[in-house]
Amino acid sequence: MGPVRVTFGRTVGRARSLFSTVFAVGGYLSCSALLFAFGLESAEGCRLSLPVIWAAAAAPALPVLAALLAMEVWSGERQSGRIDLLLSAAVRERDYVLGKFLGVLAMLLAAVGAFLALSLALLRCLSPGALATVRMDALALAYLTLAVQGMLWSAVAVAFSAAFRHAACAACATVFALVLVPRGLWRGWMSWSASGRERFGELPLDAQVVDFASGIVPMGTLALYFLLTGVALFVATKLVTAIRFGGRGARSLRLSTGLTVALAVGFALLAAFAFMRVNPALDIPVDGRRAGLSARTRSILSESSGVLTVTAFQSRKDPSARAVGRLLRAFQRTSASVGGARIELRFVDPRWDIASSERLVRRGVDENSLVFEQGPRMVSLPLAEGVGERLCAATIRRISAPPRRRSVYWTVGHGENRFDDYGAFGMSDIARDLFREGFGHATLDLAGERPIPGDCALVVVAGARDDFSRAEIGRLNAYLHAGGRALVLLRSAKAGGIVSALPSWGLRPQEVPLKDVRTLSGTDVIVTEFGDHPIAAPLKGSRIILDRPVALSPSAVAEGGAGVDSIGYSPVAEAGAATVVAAVEQGGGAGDDLALRPMRMVVIGDAGFVVNGQLAVRACANRDFFLNCVAYLSGSEAHGSGEEEADTFATGLDRDGRFRLTVWSALVLPSAVSLLMLAAVVGRRRRR
Repeated sequence: MGPVRVTFGRTVGRARSLFSTVFAVGGYLSCSALLFAFGLESAEGCRLSLPVIWAAAAAPALPVLAALLAMEVWSGERQSGRIDLLLSAAVRERDYVLGKFLGVLAMLLAAVGAFLALSLALLRCLSPGALATVRMDALALAYLTLAVQGMLWSAVAVAFSAAFRHAACAACATVFALVLVPRGLWRGWMSWSASGRERFGELPLDAQVVDFASGIVPMGTLALYFLLTGVALFVATKLVTAIRFGGRGARSLRLSTGLTVALAVGFALLAAFAFMRVNPALDIPVDGRRAGLSARTRSILSESSGVLTVTAFQSRKDPSARAVGRLLRAFQRTSASVGGARIELRFVDPRWDIASSERLVRRGVDENSLVFEQGPRMVSLPLAEGVGERLCAATIRRISAPPRRRSVYWTVGHGENRFDDYGAFGMSDIARDLFREGFGHATLDLAGERPIPGDCALVVVAGARDDFSRAEIGRLNAYLHAGGRALVLLRSAKAGGIVSALPSWGLRPQEVPLKDVRTLSGTDVIVTEFGDHPIAAPLKGSRIILDRPVALSPSAVAEGGAGVDSIGYSPVAEAGAATVVAAVEQGGGAGDDLALRPMRMVVIGDAGFVVNGQLAVRACANRDFFLNCVAYLSGSEAHGSGEEEADTFATGLDRDGRFRLTVWSALVLPSAVSLLMLAAVVGRRRRR
């Protein structure tokens, strides 16, 4: 057996008998699991994949784990006096260092593997939907990402252990160098800079984990990790050499060792600068969520025709350039497979493609934009808005379909949520989606004398706080009697908006307690039960989330009447035993024979389910549900399928599920692993 293998086995065997290893692994599992649980909650609705979320949760505590696992590999030998016996053997110092480094790295990777296994097992039990599109190669790449970083942390920890006589001092110095210094300097830099995070972004160590785990592997960064690992092992070898040949006569050796270490560190810094300047990236398609586009996007692409040119006008060094290119190529492949438009892709770097850049700038296109062109029509999308599958699909639909001159009119003057409000309680986000679907936007003051314009596709009453006057209700009634359409978002069942007029249109709002419902925060309701209605038909299997919803029931008007005057009541969505979204229609049966446009109204028992703040933090079908309501009322096809975008993350967990996930992952399972390890340590010590 070689000295490296013997040292490796001795290092692992000794670590398995230490109580510090038990607490280090247990603490790592608990802290990482807690970060993972919080990451799952904060990633709802974001464009992240499960392997990326898991790797981002496992990485921050990895340097601390390496420091605790390696703190006694040399310090323990020096403190116990075994170092003299160990170094008296005819074995080279680098063999000792390499064996101890491999032992620490093996234990670190075993802890990371245990965390991965526990996370997957728990998600399989509590949230199987989160694993539906996860591929094993994506998880393998996320694990290798942590292995690359763990390799460097282990090498640095071994070097610090060789530099200190006391294990606690070695661990503290390692944590200070690997955690406190880089994160402290980065936070200080962001605080000092006026632009802060907007300019500098995330800490490179964290950003590199996200890039690597998502399949974007910068080769320069990868080479830098291997180089720094080699430098750390070289420094550890020199420190062990200084210990072996220590004494009064070794002053010159210590001086030369210090000089060599300083030169090695300087070389590492220069190499780091060089590698970061030239950093080509390898794009590995491992993320299963990006393998295909949603059914809604495929439907839009199948309806497109002709030649569509899409230009990505951004720098090749932009971190988002690779993700944008991957998304556009997915659109190109999908459009060809469904027989849609032929999509031609162009990538223009403003620093290299001078002529093309100048031509785009002259046409009014800003840098960092996506440009969609078909014939004389052109649409430019700023990448700063977070361009994703939904936005690109809506743009393709808008540029491919014939222009429509229809507008959504939003009532004002009663405390409604406004479509031009960009705050958390505004509705600018959903209004922008409607604009991309071909609808214009305008305000409607029913208190005035002007009639409702003829281009009105529908009237939206978005959470009015104050009651409409009789004159206003009368004007709205006249519009509806003439075949008008209205979408009402209720804030209360007692007052506000047109609540008092709803019974005359077949609906009765009620504030009743909802029983046997699932919730995320305790006040909201997860709705998964949809009726047989054109709005809800594409949403089977998905969910919408309403906050303190108002219950709806048919009024006496809907239960009576006959012929053209009859009002049809249809439950669209239910929570427990109560209907929370309902639709009414008058004149639908006679419309075909008499060429009459039926009156339609949809009432949603929540005023804020599509405000900006809700759409930004929740992964659900609220957006598609609202778009389907508008499509049904305006007489167009409902495209929303309820299927999340291909790069949108959703767990499907409610509040109780998240609580169980946090408790089991951060407390129960790590404690069980720690107890098993503790029992094994006690058993080994008794057998000695």
